Amino acid sequence: MKASIMKTYGGPEVLAYEEVETPRPGAGQVLIKVLAAGVNRLDHYLRAGAITQDLALPHVLGSDAVGTVEALGEGATRFQVGDQVTVLPGYPLDAREQDFAPLSAAPSYTIRGIAEWGAYAEYMVVPERWVIRDTSGLMPEQAATLPMPLVTGVRAVVAVGGVKSGEWVLVHAGASGTGSISIQVARALGARVAATVRTPEKAEFVRELGAERVFPLSEDFAAKTLAWTGGKGVDVVIDNLGGEILTRSLDALAPLGRLVTMGMVMGGEATLPIVPLFFGQKQIRGTKMGDMADLELGLSLVREGKVKPTLDRSFSLAEASKAHEYIAGGKARGSVVLIP
Repeated sequence: MKASIMKTYGGPEVLAYEEVETPRPGAGQVLIKVLAAGVNRLDHYLRAGAITQDLALPHVLGSDAVGTVEALGEGATRFQVGDQVTVLPGYPLDAREQDFAPLSAAPSYTIRGIAEWGAYAEYMVVPERWVIRDTSGLMPEQAATLPMPLVTGVRAVVAVGGVKSGEWVLVHAGASGTGSISIQVARALGARVAATVRTPEKAEFVRELGAERVFPLSEDFAAKTLAWTGGKGVDVVIDNLGGEILTRSLDALAPLGRLVTMGMVMGGEATLPIVPLFFGQKQIRGTKMGDMADLELGLSLVREGKVKPTLDRSFSLAEASKAHEYIAGGKARGSVVLIP
């Protein structure tokens, strides 16, 4: 099969389109023919060696995929050849930990494309326990934009953020894959939503997703948020940026508000002022990725038309390096996919 292989860490150019051996499904596994693979910012950081340099090279990146079942391993009975499926992006490698709640707390939990070869290939092998029928009703290249942003956004907004109808929500990086999903999920719950963007040209795109207000990150978004809410502040902040953005977000948060942190694109450390946290009884809640239930809930919102994919651009699998250049340049409005 053809795959996009990284043999060393570095820039986008280290991704090479090469012939490799097609994997075979083992016991309890399914072989999936990849129809489309999502490209996430995580892939960019893994390729650059910014998160870990412990990948077993050569390596195939990619956590998100939509495809059809090509073959079944011994004991795999949940699917039939030809079924269109998608894959939970993160799961425990140890089958004994499959009932952890949340799943991301399992000791052997990993994200597809880190400990195992991922979706940047014509075929991939996955334990059937972490495969689900693609019920989105979308074209494969649209559906492939969903898994990681969808389970992360649903988890952050619903389970961890506890967003309720009538609440006010601020979503950072609203034009990103996770941000765009978070806006739509919060709106589906009946919340009023504002969002931040890193570049002004993305503002209209974010408004179309349902954000009432859009604030540039370069400006005082906390002050603008307070003005929007009549001085009250928002009930929930969804932050996938981290760093000083997390610190500044506390000023936008209402008393008893919840700040959900799920990323550190703009820094892994933040200074926390104790007084507003203490006297305002504000909460900071961390989350990683969602479980199968979050994926199922997300797909139901997609089927109902309440959440729509935000496909920005497609590249061929052979152009994976160009896709990474596009992601790294901050040009994407929504998600990017690869087509084998």
